[in-house]
Amino acid sequence: MKKKRKHIFLAWVFLMPGLSGITVFMVLPFLDVVRRSFLDAMGREFAGLENYEMVWKNGAFRLAAGNTMLFLAFAIPVLFVMSLVLSLLVFKGEKGILKTSLILPMVIPAAAMVLVWKILLCTDGVLNQILSAMTGKSWETDWVNENTSFAVLVVTYVWKNTGYDMLLWLAGLSSIPESLYDAAQMDGAGWVARLFYITMPCLKNTAGLVVILSVVNSFRVYREAYLLAGSYPNQRIYMVPHLFGHWFLTMDIQKMSTAAVFLVLGAVIGAGACKGIGRIMR
Repeated sequence: MKKKRKHIFLAWVFLMPGLSGITVFMVLPFLDVVRRSFLDAMGREFAGLENYEMVWKNGAFRLAAGNTMLFLAFAIPVLFVMSLVLSLLVFKGEKGILKTSLILPMVIPAAAMVLVWKILLCTDGVLNQILSAMTGKSWETDWVNENTSFAVLVVTYVWKNTGYDMLLWLAGLSSIPESLYDAAQMDGAGWVARLFYITMPCLKNTAGLVVILSVVNSFRVYREAYLLAGSYPNQRIYMVPHLFGHWFLTMDIQKMSTAAVFLVLGAVIGAGACKGIGRIMR
């Protein structure tokens, strides 16, 4: 009993520096944000739920939040499946060039990557020239600033993060014992059966990590969206960071605080829903 208490005490001692930093730099500031969401613009008088009603009815907030959710709904599954398939292809294979080419986007600076995308996708860019040569028609589509902007942003995000997620899958695949595959193969199980009954169940924890990190990285796609289309992009790629940037310029603290609370509540509800679905699937 004393030994167990000693281990618990030592665990808290080691955790205390990290927990202190999280409390000071994250928890306390967020509690202040929650407090400010119930105050007026000057932060002096209690406003009740007026800020929440004002933000909820704000067309820019609803557009940005809807685009962000739509982006997550499209980009995360595509990235999840593509990175998993590529990891299965390169696992156990000496495909160093393929691995390097998939990881390379991680180290390319965003500004350089965006410059290449602009060369490819502008009205007189490489893609339009290729399409003109193939179809015999003149193509002058501005892929970044027209209705195709959402697809461009999804492709940019998937291309940038596929290699990173592939490394996570490879780490999970390397931890699966070979004896499981050997036993299944001796029992006559084909590669499809081994995939669904051994590989995927053993990658449940890795899958959760991939989804969480993919969602976190998805909020960083604002950098590419801003460099591609500026502060006022096509409304299809007008994201929450754009909205916060505009409100910050006008110092709408009460709006930013209220929107932040909305986003955290949405994230908590989404995480709870995913956890419930995971339990049902088990």
